[in-house]
Amino acid sequence: MHIFDRRVWIASLLASAAFAAPAIAQTAPTDTAAPETAAQTDTGPTAGEYEGDIVVTAQKRDQNIQAVPISIQAIGTKRLDDLNISNFNQYTQLLPSVSFQTTQPGSTVVYMRGVASGGDGNHSGPLPSVGTYLDEQPVTTIGGTLDVHIYDIARIESLAGPQGTLYGASSEAGTIRIITNKPDTSDFYGRVDGEVNSVKSGGVGSKIEGMLNMPLSQSAALRVVGFYQRDAGYIDNVAGCRSYLPEPTATSCTSANGGVVVDNAAFVKKNYNDTETYGGRAALKVDLDSNWTVTPTVLYQEQRNHGTYGYDPKVGDLQLQHFFPEYRRDRFIQGALTIEGKLGNWDVTYAGAYLDRKTYTSSDYTDYAEAYDSAYSSVGGLAGYFYYQDNAGRTIDPRQKIIGTDHFKKTSQELRVASPVEDRFRIVAGAFYQRQTNAIFQDYQIANLGTAVSVNGSPGTLWLTKQKRVDKDYAMFGEASFDILPNLTATAGGRAYIYDNSLIGFYGFGRNPAVDPDDGRPYSATPFNAAGSSQTGVAGCYLANGQTLREAYLSGGDTSTPLPAAVSGSPCTNLATYTTTGLRPKKTEGQGATYRFNLTYKPTEKVMAYATFSRGFRPGGINRRGDVAPYDADFLTNYESGAQDDAVRPAAAQRVDLSTGVGQVPVLVPRAEQLHDHPERTERADQGIEADANYATGGLSLTAAGAYTDAKTRNDLCATQVCSGDGTDVLAPKGTRLPITPRFKASGTARYSMPIGAAKAYIQGLVAHQSSAAADIRLEQAASFGRLKAYTTANASVGAELSNFTFELFVQNLWDERAQLSRFQQCGTCSQRTYIVTSTPRTIGLRAGAKF
Repeated sequence: MHIFDRRVWIASLLASAAFAAPAIAQTAPTDTAAPETAAQTDTGPTAGEYEGDIVVTAQKRDQNIQAVPISIQAIGTKRLDDLNISNFNQYTQLLPSVSFQTTQPGSTVVYMRGVASGGDGNHSGPLPSVGTYLDEQPVTTIGGTLDVHIYDIARIESLAGPQGTLYGASSEAGTIRIITNKPDTSDFYGRVDGEVNSVKSGGVGSKIEGMLNMPLSQSAALRVVGFYQRDAGYIDNVAGCRSYLPEPTATSCTSANGGVVVDNAAFVKKNYNDTETYGGRAALKVDLDSNWTVTPTVLYQEQRNHGTYGYDPKVGDLQLQHFFPEYRRDRFIQGALTIEGKLGNWDVTYAGAYLDRKTYTSSDYTDYAEAYDSAYSSVGGLAGYFYYQDNAGRTIDPRQKIIGTDHFKKTSQELRVASPVEDRFRIVAGAFYQRQTNAIFQDYQIANLGTAVSVNGSPGTLWLTKQKRVDKDYAMFGEASFDILPNLTATAGGRAYIYDNSLIGFYGFGRNPAVDPDDGRPYSATPFNAAGSSQTGVAGCYLANGQTLREAYLSGGDTSTPLPAAVSGSPCTNLATYTTTGLRPKKTEGQGATYRFNLTYKPTEKVMAYATFSRGFRPGGINRRGDVAPYDADFLTNYESGAQDDAVRPAAAQRVDLSTGVGQVPVLVPRAEQLHDHPERTERADQGIEADANYATGGLSLTAAGAYTDAKTRNDLCATQVCSGDGTDVLAPKGTRLPITPRFKASGTARYSMPIGAAKAYIQGLVAHQSSAAADIRLEQAASFGRLKAYTTANASVGAELSNFTFELFVQNLWDERAQLSRFQQCGTCSQRTYIVTSTPRTIGLRAGAKF
């Protein structure tokens, strides 16, 4: 019912926009000619429409993209519309320096230039190495990239390489910026676009989007966007069963030996993995006078994923067998305020924002029980090893499901000034502050699990994570440029930073004091839970005297009264710093500076060459394991040179040296909740080249972009902080290629337009290719996952524009290529079932739009 209401709300908004257009147009003064707007004029493709004349703000100034001496790509409004781009996966096809790891829409970790240092995506792992901005405000989050719906967007900027001086901590390897179209006081206009599509061997999808630009006066305007999109499913959850000892491997879903046999009849469904995305955006622009403008904005978006986006090749192509409800809800709202003005002839900008993001997930974790039942078969499987029993002592179904929430909040503030761009010596300088929090909840549930083997106070919960994370950043930054000669410019910049990150709460199993310490089970040395580990859970909780329950038990002390839980909903606290006045969050702090030096030479007006030496960083943080020291910050040093002209931009060659801080976690596993943390230090280096080009003549427009990345470790990657020397703890030897990022990635588009009567018809194509890549840096896990295979995909469309209407027939994934986006296992150490996340199969659809 709630979904239906939202659909009605969005449809009503778009319908009212369409009906309001003639009425408002009639009230316009008849003696004033309406100026031409971007929505009303379309004279055919030019180089400018395909990136040649785009104005970008990558260096915190308005600049023609041809004058920006860094490796930058920008996808403009027209190209985004022409290619029907609406989400992250689609626009990153066009960005050769960008790679990513995903398990489903909205759950994505982004990498640039092969900088994948590991551990990303874990709640207590490092912050992302690639920053994401929406207009002037950072929207980088710990739990994955914000997948902002792409509609009525001015451009998407991709800045490869460290952007630490102007963009800070989470822009170590690069920055992606989504710039929205701003309110326009010149005229009333709008558009409505709709789509229906069908996925091969899948369901039917649809999309409706609309925009209104409404002048409120000569100095104020409101711009409103609304959207609803349904992506059809194409993975089938097929019938199957699982058996647990003392049953043999199941060949039928019936019990023969008194063991546990289960089936998934209640969850069998075709097209299991559909997604709904809906929301809206509004911006109000007010010109206070000729110098000062205030722009408050608000964005709301909700995404509802059903099922899962990875299929199990052991079951069949685009098929799996899952046994519990699976879904993910991702809701975020951001309020932002930008104030722009002048003090004298200096530009002043304030950008502040508050982001609130909450995700709720339900995941099947049956594979964990399947793997460990097999691993412990010699001691009776899970039933004999972990004592999964109900309160009556009966063996129970050992399968788990995971209920999880993350509540992420982010406040950011930036104030900066910029001297006139025409000055020979010019600067940009400012101050930045942000505070991010994440309320973490992970509940691993087993139906009918007895109290004795449950987390204390949470019957049925085998493992619980309940933590609060806070990351704070402070910075002062500046960048100065000096024109040594009219065609030779030197730039130097720096950023002084302080970070202060903390984590407190509970993680792990429960405690059962009644367990006999001499019963011979593997954890009997610390017998707090027959189904648990001595390294986690209630056994590690603090008492009033500063001891943990484990320490008190082993010394014969009182273990009856842990300190109250620091995070509500947990039984006690085992991740904290003990003080005589109470438990405090575990903290790590650091300070330092990043820098950038650049030399730009323009031999002619249309040709530019540059060289850059820059450094980026990512803050340290707290390991989830309370007995493991915090991990240090890591740093990336970038050596880059490039050249560009009107057609090719940029041709950039770079070398990147990444030094990962002590304690970073080299784990690229989507579900690593129960993995132990592995402190280590490693260095990585990559060399590469990237370029993009565009060409337009008459009705033909061509674009191409590509990148070659050779990213490897420069030393052994070990399971411990210092390698043992005998090779037994080496996870990846020196020279191992970094995971996820392909060695080669390229894309190209072609569009040809021609007049046919009163209409302008067009045909268009897109081809994208990338080479294979490992799914994990650790050789054993990489072999278990299998490689991400190379692929080449294509899209094609044909359509026409008639007056203010557009019609298009399109095909996405033309030859139905199974592009492998990610590989993962539910249980990071199980090595049982590897799931493959693929691109959507061939999709055929109709698209229509109207401008007014």
